[in-house]
Amino acid sequence: MSLKNNLEDIHKRIEAACIKSGRKKEDVTLVCVSKTIDADTINEAKALGECVFGENRPQELRDKLDLVPGATWHLIGHLQTNKVKYVVGKAALIHSVDSLSIATAINEQAKKNELVQDVLLEVNISGEESKYGLTTEEIPNIIKEIGMLSNIRFKGFMTMAPLGAPESEIRSIFKKAKDLFDCHKKDGATVLSMGMSNDFEIAVEEGATLVRVGSAIFKR
Repeated sequence: MSLKNNLEDIHKRIEAACIKSGRKKEDVTLVCVSKTIDADTINEAKALGECVFGENRPQELRDKLDLVPGATWHLIGHLQTNKVKYVVGKAALIHSVDSLSIATAINEQAKKNELVQDVLLEVNISGEESKYGLTTEEIPNIIKEIGMLSNIRFKGFMTMAPLGAPESEIRSIFKKAKDLFDCHKKDGATVLSMGMSNDFEIAVEEGATLVRVGSAIFKR
């Protein structure tokens, strides 16, 4: 399969999931996860109409900025405070805010850069100890705290389902994330990032506005 065929297949599957759940395809954005993918291949995907790319590592995002002109970048991986300088103002959206300390560090860097950084709160719905993320109980307080910071803007949530989990479990996790998202629309939530190569169709059916797909796109 070529990159073109892979992308066409993913978009068809997103559209089918939208039709199945009564949604519009325009309401779902594909984030092409380009970690470890070379700039030439990313530029090829961009030439095929893709414009939003997601990186796991802050330095990799920074290094690819000038190599893929005109792309929009999201930081989807774990972010440490000492790496904040690499992504604030460079990533259009940071998906992985999982503590008040990282939110504060982002705010401080954004203030230095004289901009407002959009972020998602990473929530660990599944409760897996191996995963980063806030508990649902922590969410109201951190949204309140972020609301008092001038250079960071809460935009919604990101979550992940356990790899290889049965569909019923994946769907339950995504439903809970959608309920959380709906509950906090009043606080500015407009983005729900969930679903990867193995479960993005379920995510779309359950209300994702962003899906993060990498291996299903860049396999050859």
